[in-house]
Amino acid sequence: MTETPTFPVFFLITAIKIAVVLVITLTAVAYTVLLERKVLGRMQNRWGPSRVGPFGLLQPLADGIKLFLKEDMMPLAVERPLFVLAPVIALGCALVSIAVVPFGAVTKYKGVDVTQVADLNIGLLVVLGITSIGVYGIALSGWSSNNKYSLFGSLRATAQVISYELALGLSLVGVVMRAQSLNLRAIVNSQGHMGMLSWNIFGGLQFVAFFIYLMAAYAETNRSPFDLPEAESELVAGYHTEYSSMKFAMFFMAEYANMITVACVATLMFFGGSLSPFGHLFDGFGNGLYVHAAFSIFWFVFKIFAFILLYIWVRATLPRFRYDQLMGFGWKFLLPIAMINILATALVLAFHPHG
Repeated sequence: MTETPTFPVFFLITAIKIAVVLVITLTAVAYTVLLERKVLGRMQNRWGPSRVGPFGLLQPLADGIKLFLKEDMMPLAVERPLFVLAPVIALGCALVSIAVVPFGAVTKYKGVDVTQVADLNIGLLVVLGITSIGVYGIALSGWSSNNKYSLFGSLRATAQVISYELALGLSLVGVVMRAQSLNLRAIVNSQGHMGMLSWNIFGGLQFVAFFIYLMAAYAETNRSPFDLPEAESELVAGYHTEYSSMKFAMFFMAEYANMITVACVATLMFFGGSLSPFGHLFDGFGNGLYVHAAFSIFWFVFKIFAFILLYIWVRATLPRFRYDQLMGFGWKFLLPIAMINILATALVLAFHPHG
């Protein structure tokens, strides 16, 4: 019989979960920036940050202090309320979507699952909905800055996100059809029969869907080679040209938090989430609920780390698209391929409903 938590216990554990996830996410954002700078440095035959702390490990702390202490400039012609609200929307949407992500196997303490902040039946829709709202922060920042370069950047970002959201959402339909659920925990559990052979990218034959998701995710997060909204050579810095101090830092944090969210969704939808690639082969290695939870969290973090490294590798090697190429790639290539993938998946499931 499952233990039903009282409201005070549920509220207290949930508040602790939110605080822990927030701290871990913000720390991960800071050290993702350091990881990117170090990896890019190595790929370009240089060291990267190496002065602040051992091996440069305190560089994110130094950067945060520097940005916090800088003067917060606000041009006279800006629309002040929206100018201030824009980075809050961008960062808030980037952080809130983490709440529905299951980080490990179900581990209950006093009847409350401690590896997920909120287990929702429509968790996937919540992630897609919240991340799509984040573009309002970019759009408002460009318009309220009263700067033509910022406005061009925000218009590019809005058109880009609307275009690639269609392909991104459709790329996940095949996975939802296989799992017959929008619950992220249920989607992960549907991939747990035979290790990596049951993952959607391999056993589910959703490798085309993963390619579409990957391309759309790069465009959604404004990352190279789709970083047209903040193209330095064309638009100075795009939508955050007029921002400084912590407002600029909030946009910067939002971009990397979105990278982590995209990596989490890719891990959950295509790579078995927190499930081991070896299936149940090593289930008897560590007895106990918390040992099992620790191993599941390790696999989840490892997969996210691999996805982030792929992000950085692409940035180091691929040049930026032209804007007409960017839009044409989304509408003329990714969108039709995503529709064909849905039809093919439906056809396979019609003939092999339990396959």
